[in-house]
Amino acid sequence: MTEWVDTPEMMIDLGKRVAAELSDGNVLALTGGLGAGKTHFTKGLALGLGCHQSVTSPTFTLAHEYTGGRLPIFHFDFYRMESVEEVLRIGWDEYLDSEGVVVIEWPNKFPDLIPQGSICLEFEIDGERRRVLRRA
Repeated sequence: MTEWVDTPEMMIDLGKRVAAELSDGNVLALTGGLGAGKTHFTKGLALGLGCHQSVTSPTFTLAHEYTGGRLPIFHFDFYRMESVEEVLRIGWDEYLDSEGVVVIEWPNKFPDLIPQGSICLEFEIDGERRRVLRRA
């Protein structure tokens, strides 16, 4: 899968389409630089799952939970995490065992924590506005 996206709204729509295919226990690992569209994509996932909470980047809070839809979303950002121990302290293993979908931004910081079989998506900035999304 390779998708070219020209606006934030298109990235949200792409997230909605992907959400239709998700089931309990799915883990999505989103790689890409700052501003590449990972959080807008996650907004679309939440909307596609029927959750209408405001979705924001968990860069400073490390994790957000979005409920009220078909499946809850547990949204992590490893960007500011310093160690595997720090990730484990926030309950990483419990979230993986929870009912719902886990979304991780910056999973490449701790690749050993990403479960086998995760859906790996790469976000890339291609020009001033255009983004490219690839399934790895």
